[in-house]
Amino acid sequence: MIRPQISADGLAVRLPIAARAEQLLDDLALAYAEDPDAVGRLLAMHAANVFRLDHAVVSEDMPEYERAMRAAAADGSREALLAEAPVVDHLDDLLDADQAITLAGRITRLAAHIRHSTPRSPRP
Repeated sequence: MIRPQISADGLAVRLPIAARAEQLLDDLALAYAEDPDAVGRLLAMHAANVFRLDHAVVSEDMPEYERAMRAAAADGSREALLAEAPVVDHLDDLLDADQAITLAGRITRLAAHIRHSTPRSPRP
């Protein structure tokens, strides 16, 4: 489960996910080492799909159906890449009701600590 923390500066609640990203990158690197041609092609295809999606998102005259098609292409190539990294099954926390309430309580307590320990500026 995600372990919320107070940021180093003490001004925010941090939900650390770096360890999960590290696992994903490690698995992707191992998959690339096993089959560099296939994984390299998947990476290149995904990069092209992401580039085309980014262009569609910022383009003012791009039809909505084209944006949707490009988003679907990027989702598809991302899923193909993620299939090469077995750790993906463990990236998302699935919380039952009690775990979700516990996590929400931890976040609330940390946020309250921040609010009560930082000076407030007077409201105009």
